[in-house]
Amino acid sequence: MTTPKTAPGRFEFVVTAGARARQLLNGSTPRVEVGGRKKTTVAQHEVLTQVVQKVEPVPPNPDGTE
Repeated sequence: MTTPKTAPGRFEFVVTAGARARQLLNGSTPRVEVGGRKKTTVAQHEVLTQVVQKVEPVPPNPDGTE
């Protein structure tokens, strides 16, 4: 399986697909047709088709306000 040209790299793909696979294993609803595939493969397919994307965490403000 290869990563799309729009992805920043293999490492980012692996991290994103791994996080999504953990979500699926914990009971999240798949966003693509499962068709008897393992949850790790479903997670990879979701990332490749850009159904799910990595969300960057928002750093807290240094002064404590939102």
